Amino acid sequence: MKKNSFTTLVTLIAALGGFLFGFDMAVVSGIIDPVRTQFGLSSSQEGWFVSCALLGCIAGVAFSGYLADKIGRKKVLFIAAILFLVSAACFSFSTAYPLMIAFRIMAGMGVGVASNISPLYISELAPAKSRGRLVTFYQLAITIGILVAYVSNLFLQRYAASHTPEGLMGWLFVSEVWRGMFLVGVIPAAAFFLLLIIVPESPRWLARYGRDAEALAILIKMNGEQPAREELASIKAISNATGNSSELWQSPLLKLLILATVLTALSQFSGINAVIYYGPTILKEAGIVTNEALLYQVILGAANMFFTFIAIWKVDSLGRRPLYLTGSICAAIALSLTGLCFLNNITGWWMLASISLFLLFFAFSLGPLKFVIATEIFPTHVRGTALSICILTMWVSDWIVNLLFPILRDRIGIGATFFIFAGCCVISYLFARKNLFETKGKTLEEISLTINPTSK
Repeated sequence: MKKNSFTTLVTLIAALGGFLFGFDMAVVSGIIDPVRTQFGLSSSQEGWFVSCALLGCIAGVAFSGYLADKIGRKKVLFIAAILFLVSAACFSFSTAYPLMIAFRIMAGMGVGVASNISPLYISELAPAKSRGRLVTFYQLAITIGILVAYVSNLFLQRYAASHTPEGLMGWLFVSEVWRGMFLVGVIPAAAFFLLLIIVPESPRWLARYGRDAEALAILIKMNGEQPAREELASIKAISNATGNSSELWQSPLLKLLILATVLTALSQFSGINAVIYYGPTILKEAGIVTNEALLYQVILGAANMFFTFIAIWKVDSLGRRPLYLTGSICAAIALSLTGLCFLNNITGWWMLASISLFLLFFAFSLGPLKFVIATEIFPTHVRGTALSICILTMWVSDWIVNLLFPILRDRIGIGATFFIFAGCCVISYLFARKNLFETKGKTLEEISLTINPTSK
């Protein structure tokens, strides 16, 4: 297999973790109403059913970074695949509310592990010249997972409306359609587990633990013999010059951690999840009357996915900093236009256009670049821990947005809420303009030397 083909294949397999992340978090939107009706859930039980996966996400992030540094990236990806597979299968056949909650928490743990380790693994295998593009594949996989969840939910909903239940499959896909919606996730989860068998361990993790021969063999397969030997020598030089994970809490690494966590939080405070998860509600408020809530989720999910290709196309040629600055300020403008439309009762397709513009600018900047930046600015010996903190920040920020959006919507109105989101994008622009540095085209070791010259 050609070097580029092998690297791309390994990237796509690792990115399946992102696909399952997106699918698992989005598929629940189609099962809330039928589950609430079937099990007679109170409002508090419904809220716990939707949000309990976040508890699993936090737990998954908390242990995955430590494990990835101790036992390797590949083994932890296997753990994520098992969590996805078991939770999808068992949740689909659960008949009691407590069991459903337990398996939703397990699914959340899979999401937490994948959101942390998949981009980390990709960044450590990717060549410097294409690392940004390959890590962005992870964000693309998330958007594809979201879209597939919306499409499968819509298909099964319509299938159930036009068919009579027959046998076990009829029960799953027609009589209790929500079970079929979740069971679909077994297919990509099983594929992820099986395909992980053929991917290698991270050469940088291997070199850190003195397994140089294994690391060199993987690097040769990806880059050719001479470049591989040079890269391994660079990896070893940095590894020998660095210390332990406690350095993350000291300068200059602490400054990098602040940079990465602030950018991660602000990307979520742009309101992207409010647009994705509350999209049908927002569109109805905008005067686009529809009874097909799932259909409009498909439209928003498709836009989010297609716009991410811009980041894949340009992140390694234009660089991280220009894309981030352009996208964040343009996202602020698009959100402000959306707010103005609401405040002035400008509804219909003008409103849809302004929301779509926000998705466009988010998808090539704030969305994927937080993963790219967080996975490449930290040295190997703290990368797993640092990325865990960044991803934990992402989930906490998501929780805050999802909690506050309905409250803000009802108390100050959607228009004013969108102006708050726009303000967060402006803050993100100003913060990145002052603190974000360019990393395109550099190896992870060259970035480490730029940040901490004493590592030479």
